[in-house]
Amino acid sequence: MSWPATVRYDTEPAPDGLALVQDLMNTISVGRFRTTDLLADLGDARAWLDQALAQWSQTTGAPLPGIQLEPRDREELCSFRDDLRRAARQDREGSLPPLHTAAVSTQLGGNGQVHLEPRGTGWRRVAAMVLIEIFQGQQAGMWQRLKLCRHDRCGTVFFDRSRNRNGVWCNVKACGNAVNVRAYQAKRRVQRAS
Repeated sequence: MSWPATVRYDTEPAPDGLALVQDLMNTISVGRFRTTDLLADLGDARAWLDQALAQWSQTTGAPLPGIQLEPRDREELCSFRDDLRRAARQDREGSLPPLHTAAVSTQLGGNGQVHLEPRGTGWRRVAAMVLIEIFQGQQAGMWQRLKLCRHDRCGTVFFDRSRNRNGVWCNVKACGNAVNVRAYQAKRRVQRAS
């Protein structure tokens, strides 16, 4: 089993539950090779969600949540995905107005640990799960490593595994080289013209 959206772009998934966030963001049709939008219709959205939740459960060891998407949920889930992509594209120090809200409950476990539990149904429950994963990723210093490829023809969401956290390409050989070659060629044309 694998993350259905992220595997299409030959990108390594983010660690732990943060891969669910990455996978939702990668359901859009982007990348060097255009693929279908996995949320384009309700059937595709349900298929993506079922596989992504099964992978999330396997990755995190959490019980498999049963979430049913209704027709009205698909559009909201697409909007939520777009907001996540906008947030990832922003300078992490900058700020956006609040984008989405989801209900989450907190519970003090017998071990003294506070646990976050998603609430709601349909897209709201998916959003709550994703926001919990983002919150936990922020606490672990990993959310900042989830980035959109800077190649203007790509836009794949990748997890930056570079030591200094300054990676900008989902694939240095494909996207990074293409951008650098175009920049070099443009610079050479300007030099020859002058």
